[in-house]
Amino acid sequence: MLRFASLGSGSRGNATLVQGGDTLVLVDCGFPLKELRWRCALVGVDPCAIDAIFVTHEHGDHTRGVGPVARALGVPVWMGHGTWLARDYGALPDRNLFNSHDGSIRVGELWIEPVTVPHDARDPAQFVIEYRDRRLGLLTDLGSHTPYIVTRYRQLDALLLECNHDPVMLSNGPYPPALQARVSGDYGHLNNDQAADFLRRIDHASLHHLVVGHLSEKNNRPELASQTLCRAVPDIAARLALLVQDQVSAWFELGDS
Repeated sequence: MLRFASLGSGSRGNATLVQGGDTLVLVDCGFPLKELRWRCALVGVDPCAIDAIFVTHEHGDHTRGVGPVARALGVPVWMGHGTWLARDYGALPDRNLFNSHDGSIRVGELWIEPVTVPHDARDPAQFVIEYRDRRLGLLTDLGSHTPYIVTRYRQLDALLLECNHDPVMLSNGPYPPALQARVSGDYGHLNNDQAADFLRRIDHASLHHLVVGHLSEKNNRPELASQTLCRAVPDIAARLALLVQDQVSAWFELGDS
């Protein structure tokens, strides 16, 4: 079985557990060790069972705990070359650098494919993760989608997709103009309409789970994201779940076919 759970999704911390068979990986670690332990316990996971940490990019809400957790648990860390150079993670027990165009990385029973995305980071990537014949896509922290990304995220069984902001709420919200421009730009974050357009372009009929993440607490509302996606693909409602920054999700499971 392939399954995944969000330990938190948003600007105050991101981390996602993905398990296939006996292999468990953590994608991003925006929480300190103590909080990570607490969040893992809520989904019945011992952090010592984590086989690897994969890092999407260097922003603090994705990397705050990477160094401390890796050192405390002795966990290998995988990230892009630019992500490594962009900040100081301290000494890592087992550092592995990837090029997003070199294909999938095998960790235990999982195959993890980095996918380059447009975001205002040094070497940003997202991931498509395979276990046997099941495919999970993780896609947040990008300002626009490209034909290449659409191609890489076809034929998925589950997708965690960013719906960061509602354009009207962002333009009328508390962010200063420069930050609004950054968030809404091609290297910022997907808004609800962009996410819906991306969903239309992939093979959404095959999705068992569409999980919506990285919702802005100031510039979006869950009901707006849900309504926009359901207008674009009406039959997605029964397969739709929305993540909350301060809540650990349940496990989303993809049974063996």
